[in-house]
This record gives sequence, structure tokens and C-alpha cells, in this order.
Amino acid sequence: MRIVCRVLIVSCLLACLLATATASVAADIRTVPSPQPVPRVAALVTAYFHNSHADVIVSRLLQTMTLDDKGERPALRLVSLYVDQPGASTVGLEIARAHHIPIYNTPAEALTLGGKSLAVDGVLLIGEHGRYPLSKTGQVMFPKRRLFSEILAVCDRSNRVVPVYTDKHLADNWEDAKWIYDQAHRRGIPLMAGSTLPLTWRYPPVDVARGSHVSEVVATAYSSLEAYGYHGLEIVQCLAERRAGGETGVRAVQTFEGPRVWQALANGTISRALIEAATSRRRHSLGKPGEPLEKLVKDPVLVVITYRDGLKAGLLWASNLIDFTAAWRDADTGKIESSLFWTQEARPFMHFAYLVKGIEHMIHTGKPAWPVERTLLVTGVLNAYFISKNQGDQRIDTPWLDVRYQSAWDWHQPPPAPPGRPIPGQ
Repeated sequence: MRIVCRVLIVSCLLACLLATATASVAADIRTVPSPQPVPRVAALVTAYFHNSHADVIVSRLLQTMTLDDKGERPALRLVSLYVDQPGASTVGLEIARAHHIPIYNTPAEALTLGGKSLAVDGVLLIGEHGRYPLSKTGQVMFPKRRLFSEILAVCDRSNRVVPVYTDKHLADNWEDAKWIYDQAHRRGIPLMAGSTLPLTWRYPPVDVARGSHVSEVVATAYSSLEAYGYHGLEIVQCLAERRAGGETGVRAVQTFEGPRVWQALANGTISRALIEAATSRRRHSLGKPGEPLEKLVKDPVLVVITYRDGLKAGLLWASNLIDFTAAWRDADTGKIESSLFWTQEARPFMHFAYLVKGIEHMIHTGKPAWPVERTLLVTGVLNAYFISKNQGDQRIDTPWLDVRYQSAWDWHQPPPAPPGRPIPGQ
């Protein structure tokens, strides 16, 4: 009888200890040692709903690369979440709670895990959705500078820095973008930004040869003039930066709209042959074969970029182009190459997996997978073309876009995407 009682007492004690340990995991993730030396990451996001950028980036740390708990698991451990506008949707909060991720009321608490000093190894700043006011240029004023300032404040008082990834462009204006870049550089913070377009599938799988002489680059984009126009500019820049001499910066930007687009092509401001080579790669038909672009394209906008070394680039945006494409001309041979930049427009939006892999590389090594200067320059060009648009399509000289850099980054064709699932579903 005494043996049975002792067994019962020991069993009760073990059960109590197990319950206490389990509660501590959910209550305070700071005290739980990682089974492997996996970097701990805080996510600061503006909004977190189904298929938002927070979902297709942050959720991969919880639901695997295929967003269904069946794929490869990133070697990053999400340990905290801050949502700037949580009222937009409860989806992200529900995902976090299901995985016992603490949700904090301030960015500082998410970075310190409720303590006094920086308690994570990396930060995801996803400022791409939510209801925010427009700037004078008509761009969405996402609070990227404010959230980055919170990161800086915690790093400064902790006397420690960690890698930071900030989604897409650095800010809605050049001043904030340059400030973020300079503050990170001053402190030695590994900083990476940008989107999936440079990383995604290309058909055919071609790239600008490193060190080649390129005379002109063009790309096409659709949907939002700001959000997807950024993607088009990033396609241009990831190709242009490979030219002989590397990146030299941008001298001027000008926007053309409506009939003036076709006039600009007619007078050679941008090569019509290149635009046609790029649009020939689209997978979605615009109309009858052989019809000229003037009849096929709706609401066209053309952005013309003049680089400091003489390179010329153009972005043709139209609401019905649907596909991202690009073309470029070799200055020595005159040869034109072109490609479709394909994204998986179904879950799991697998192109985002390769963005997460780049983030993973930076947080593990402290070295950005691609140059943040690319994003800095594209952010400036994006802002300049909105300024040009608002000033009656005037040419905007951009002496401030003196952004020079060499890129060692190389694009590689990703493996085939897994079968797409319905966008509304899981």
C-alpha cells in the first residue's frame, strides 16, 4: 500500500511539473531554450490577413514553406508578433495564438519579448498592407520609418544590433528611405529589402551577362501603379545592376501617360522593339494576334529612367497587361533578349519561399543575400516618377539618386512550383 501511495505521489508531482513547464512555454517564450541554435525572430507588421504579405512571409515560419505544414521548415524561429492595425483581420492573430506566439502591444515589447533589452536575433518589418493615408505624391504612407525608429531605439539602448528585413520599398519618399539606409549603415545593422520579382521564375531562363554592355532595359507591370509599378522597377534594376561598371545611379526620371506613351515610343525615347519583345513573353492574351499595342493596352503609363552612365530604361505599366516581363539590348551586338517573370498566383505563392530563404541567409550569416542599395535606388525612382506624374509628366532631374554599388548577387531558376491551391482556401 505504501508503494502504491508513493507511486501516486510521484506521478502527481511529475504531472504538476509537466503542466507548469507547458504553461511556461505558452506564457513566456523567453525562458524556453531552442532545441537547435535556430535564430529567434520578431515580426513587426502593419496588417496580417489571409494572403497578405505578412501571411505569405511570416506564416512560412510557422506553417512551413508551402503554408500547409507539409513543406520545408525555415531555420528561423518566430518568437513574437506586433500588428500595427490588428482590426483589419484576426487571421494573423489566430495563427500566432495557435502556435503559442506572444502578440505584443508595442514594437519595443515584441523586440524585447516584454523585457528591457533586445531579445531576438533578427527582425521582419512587413509594411505592405493596411489603411494608411496618402502622401502629396499619392503614395501610401506606410509607417516604415516609425517602425524602423522603434527598432533603432531598442538596439541603441541594448548596445546590440541584429539583421533587419523590410518588405518591398524602404519608404514612400526618398528622405525617409535614405534616412533608414543611413541609420542602418551607421550602426552596422545588416539591412535587406525588396520583393520576390528578382528571385522568381523566368521563361526563358535568361539574365543579363555580368559585365556586359547594355544599352537599354525595359519591363512591363500592371495592377497598382505604386505597388506593382515597384515590382516592374525592381525587375529593371536587378538586370541593370549587372552591366559593366556596376550601378552608377540615376540622372533623371520622366513619366508619360495616355497617347504620349505612343509618341515617346515613336520618337525613340524608349525602343518600341524592346517593348514589343517584352510584351511578346506575356502568357495572358490582350486581344487579337497582330493587333498593335495602341489598341490592346489600356490606360498606359511609361516611366523613362536615364542613368548617369547613359543607360536608358523604361517601365510600361497598363491595367490589363497582367504579366511581368522584361527585355534588354546588348550594346555590342545589338541582340535583344526577353523573358517572362512568372509568379505563382495561387497558394502557396511559392515565389515568396525564395524571399524567405534570402532572409534566412542574412539572419544566419549577418550578410544580406542581395544589395539593399538596389531597393534604395528603386525607392527613389518610384518616388520620382510619382513626382513627375503630379507635375504634368515633367522630366525630374535626380541628383540625389547618386547610388553607386556593385552586386555579386546571381539569379538562379527556382525548382518547379508545387501545385497551386485556391487563393481563398488554405
